[in-house]
Amino acid sequence: MPRRFYTLDVFTDHALAGNPLAVVLDSEGLDTAAMQRIAREFNLSETVFVLPPADDRHRARIRIFTPGLEMPFAGHPTVGTAVLLASLDHENASGDYLFGLEELIGTVPCAVSLGGDAAYARFDVPALPTERGAPAATALIAEALGLNVADIGFENHVPTLFGTGFPYTFVPVRTLEAMGRIRINTSLWISAFGQEGLGAAYAYTRQTVEPTSSLHARMFSPGDGIPEDPATGSAVAGLSGVLHRFDDLSEGNRHFRIEQGFEMGRPSLIDLTMQIDGVNFRSASIGGHAVIVSQGKLHV
Repeated sequence: MPRRFYTLDVFTDHALAGNPLAVVLDSEGLDTAAMQRIAREFNLSETVFVLPPADDRHRARIRIFTPGLEMPFAGHPTVGTAVLLASLDHENASGDYLFGLEELIGTVPCAVSLGGDAAYARFDVPALPTERGAPAATALIAEALGLNVADIGFENHVPTLFGTGFPYTFVPVRTLEAMGRIRINTSLWISAFGQEGLGAAYAYTRQTVEPTSSLHARMFSPGDGIPEDPATGSAVAGLSGVLHRFDDLSEGNRHFRIEQGFEMGRPSLIDLTMQIDGVNFRSASIGGHAVIVSQGKLHV
């Protein structure tokens, strides 16, 4: 049966930038194996399959696949799917819309603003990130990224493992110049980053391209079919745990803008808001723009 699909560019306000996403509607009847094959066919960092919700109070249930595996939660698929569904539900309308998306990690509350040049979606991180033990030795991390040991670390930041559903090794890099020199060594990847069998590295630095950005980042997960990702919302969710651990964050809502994908020619901007209550990290949300790029039908 023909199944509708759309592609969007996410964490950007214009087409042909940001992180591409495929969203397959009418996904009833597809089993897990078929969804994985379709995700490999699109060969994007993620493909979303939209299903009826288990709870009628929510907008939809979604399943998220990379070319190699299913994800319990991911940021740019959540933002892009929220923008698409709100745009289809409220065609040519302007306004703010709230609904829940059911993901494997749980129900993710989403807020979408329509109107203007590009829609904007924000979602609450479904679970605060947790630290996942010790990372590999700094020398091994540096070698796997094609860097020198002196390039790793700044201020009090050192490599850590954090995750919200999906774990990342967070690698602080001293300069923007060093970020541009990263060349991944796949022969060392599992030993450097595969502590939980997944192997994702998220490098970040305080130096930025855009003056309004807080951090510049790159994400690599070659064993998952993603040599480099233009924008990674789930990693930014994990990054909130890194910032809470190392930075002296004042009470209230703290806002950060993370730029990613610039080295790939796919510039992306991801907004992170953290709520700090005294010394306690209460909640986080992630937001960004998304634009619809194409639509069609799958004959599977």
